[in-house]
Amino acid sequence: MKLPIRFAMLALFSVSSLAATAAPLSSDQQALHVLDRLGYGPRPGDIDMVRQMGVERYIDSQLHPESIPLPAALSARLSTLDASNASAGEVLAEFLAVRKVANDGDDAAKEKRREVVGKIVEQNAEARIARAIDSPRQLEEVMVDFWFNHFNVYAGKGLDRALVGSYERDAIRPYVLGNFRDLLGATAKHPAMLFYLDNWLSTANDFQPGQGRRGAAQGQKAKATGLNENYARELMELHTLGVDGGYSQKDVTELARMLTGWSFEPRELVRNNRTFRFDAQRHDMGDKEWLGHHVAAQGQGEGEFALDVLAMHPATAHHLSYQLAQYFVQDNPPPQLVERMAKRYLETKGNIREVLRVMFHSPEFMAAGTVGAKFKTPYQYVISAARAGQMPITNVRPLLGAMNQLGMPLYGAQTPDGYKNTEAAWLNPDALTRRITFATALAAGRLPLNKPAGQDGNAAAAPVAAEPPLDADSLLNTLGPAISAKTRATISNNPAALRAAMVLGSPDFMQR
Repeated sequence: MKLPIRFAMLALFSVSSLAATAAPLSSDQQALHVLDRLGYGPRPGDIDMVRQMGVERYIDSQLHPESIPLPAALSARLSTLDASNASAGEVLAEFLAVRKVANDGDDAAKEKRREVVGKIVEQNAEARIARAIDSPRQLEEVMVDFWFNHFNVYAGKGLDRALVGSYERDAIRPYVLGNFRDLLGATAKHPAMLFYLDNWLSTANDFQPGQGRRGAAQGQKAKATGLNENYARELMELHTLGVDGGYSQKDVTELARMLTGWSFEPRELVRNNRTFRFDAQRHDMGDKEWLGHHVAAQGQGEGEFALDVLAMHPATAHHLSYQLAQYFVQDNPPPQLVERMAKRYLETKGNIREVLRVMFHSPEFMAAGTVGAKFKTPYQYVISAARAGQMPITNVRPLLGAMNQLGMPLYGAQTPDGYKNTEAAWLNPDALTRRITFATALAAGRLPLNKPAGQDGNAAAAPVAAEPPLDADSLLNTLGPAISAKTRATISNNPAALRAAMVLGSPDFMQR
């Protein structure tokens, strides 16, 4: 970072703070607040649009994304992403084919594998980022990010590199505003989750491959066998009840037994896109004692029963309500709001839309102290900057590179708990420096956002302008009350060439 920019940014941090406002909200502040929380921040004209539409009406429209048409250009762009649109089986077939050739072949084969894998990875990323930036169904995109993180799988683990796109499209996206039990079941049965947390290999402890009742099912390779508790543990600790949900280690083990046989067969997935199979040969047929329930042997039905119980458990209602309130309201959400949300969850049998409605229409959500109280994650920061600048983007590689540099690679959380969304996780001196570096490159037009993929090189370090620089006045008009009067005054006292970078690199813009 050049010294003049660094000193200018330091001046911003000396006059601004990350504290939320305490004054009553104006109509523009209310409009900005819902754009920041129900979406990834305003594009030019959005604040005026929401103010004229009315905040309550805007919230209700976002809760029903099916009523909001997608722009034709976005739909056309998404339709060209063949790897992103292909079935899980089709993508896995291509992935496995080039992996085998690369393992057995020469440098050309290995290059072909890199090309195929790169296409899969980049098209999945382009589909997510294009929607996040350009879709008017902003709440839907925010909820895709929220629930993917809640049910995290790591794209860097083996087959999941090929399966993560289908996982988001088929197991997350259709259910983000629907019934939680449906979402829970879709993630539980998707091969990406089964592979990530190893449940596809979990068996009864007495399972013996190739020996009758205890033998491997037709077409299933003999693998290391035995009970695997990974998924059962995360299903209760992260996905439903929460770490303080009142279960024991015995409950984890019993749930793992109930879920034995929940699997998939890669060859069946490739041949006929069969994404889930219950393998009775691998299932533990004994009775179980779980969360106070006596569970008699009933095959796949044991796992379905477990998901039913977990989805409607009061601890799940509280855990999910807390997670949602922390994401949308404050890092330490008001307990009374969480309790009202949990109550509504149980009343509606896990209706996510109705829980969100309680939260968005609550006084706590629209309180003055809530505005600006959340610090943007790297993903939110990069997407909101792209939206505010409204530059055309045909090449998402520079944005993916920025997320990597900021410590939040897309689909790159290695642990089941995913990425944090709190200020403590992301606000530190090194992170601020990296954000300012990105803001400077984006504002100066040094990110090749419209170069064909493969010609972008090292985007952040490119010395020659690739795009027109952003205009500071346009950014300030777009962001409205997001940028305080003190910050605006400091920006105006600096050279014109630095001002757009100062807007995007300001602490004000890093808040939401």
